[in-house]
Amino acid sequence: MSGWFGFRAPTLTFLYRWAIANLAANVLLVVTGGAVRLTGSGLGCPTWPQCGGGKYTPPLSYHGVIEFGNRTLTFVLAVIAIATWVAAMRYRPVDRTARRLATVVALGIPLQAVIGGVTVLTNLNPWVVSLHFLATIGIISLATWLVFRTRPEPLDRGDATTVPARLAVALAWTVYAVTWVTIYLGTVVTGAGPHAGDEKAHRNSLDPANASQLHADAVWTLVGAAFALILLAVIAGLAMKRAALIFGGIVLLQGLIGYIQYATHLPMVLVILHMFGASLLMIGASWLLFSARGAARTIELTD
Repeated sequence: MSGWFGFRAPTLTFLYRWAIANLAANVLLVVTGGAVRLTGSGLGCPTWPQCGGGKYTPPLSYHGVIEFGNRTLTFVLAVIAIATWVAAMRYRPVDRTARRLATVVALGIPLQAVIGGVTVLTNLNPWVVSLHFLATIGIISLATWLVFRTRPEPLDRGDATTVPARLAVALAWTVYAVTWVTIYLGTVVTGAGPHAGDEKAHRNSLDPANASQLHADAVWTLVGAAFALILLAVIAGLAMKRAALIFGGIVLLQGLIGYIQYATHLPMVLVILHMFGASLLMIGASWLLFSARGAARTIELTD
C-alpha cells in the first residue's frame, strides 16, 4: 500500500475491504442502538444535537454515557463511509454503480443521524424509532450491494434467459420483499412490547400478542419463499445455490431466536441477538438477490 495510504490509486481489493468495513460498521450501529433501547438509555441525552444542559458531552450517568456512545459511533460511520466513497471515486476503471452506491450510503449516515435526533425530540415515538431502525436496514442493504459489486472474484451471471434462472430472479425478489415486510413487522412488535428505550416513552397501543402473530405469519411466509428458491436452485443447479442455502440457514436461526425470546419474555441478550440477526437477514436477502442467475443484469444501475 502506497500513496495516500492506498487512496491515490486504489485497487479493487482495497475498495472491497472498505466496502466490507462500511457494511460491518452499519451492522454495529444496529447492535449498539439495540443496547441503548434495552438498557432504557434512549433519553440518556434528552436533547439533540446537544446531549442536555446546553452541552454536547454526556451527563455523568449510566444512561447518558450509553446514549452518547451510540451517537459517537455515527462519526466513526461517517469516516468509514467517506473513506469508502473516496476509494470508489478514485478507483479505475470507473465503476459508476459503485460510485453511486458509495455516495448514497455516505449520504445516508447524516440522514440517519437526523432521524435519530427526531426520535429523541419526539420522546422515542415508537413509529419514529421504527423508521430509525429501518433506515439503517436500508443502508445495510445498499452497503451489501456495494460489497457484492466490488468483490474481486468474477461474477457468474449464468444464462439469464433460461426458465429456471428467470424464476429464480422472481423468487429472489419475492424473498427480498418479504424480508422487508418481516423486519418492519418486527419493529411493530417492538413498539408494542416492553422495551421502549425509556420508562417515559409511549408504546404504539397495539396488542403485543396480535402484533407478534402477524410478525410470525410473515416469518413463515419468508420460510416458504426461501424454501421454494432453495429447492429450485438445487434441482436446476443454479449458481446461486450456495447463497440460497446460507440464507435459509439464517432464516431458521433467526426464527428460532425469535421464538425463544418470546417464550422467555424477551431477555436482553436474545433481543440484541435478534436485532443482529435482522441485519444478517437483510444482508442475506440482498446477497441472494444479487447472486440469482441473471439478477446482476436485472438490477444493475446503468448509465
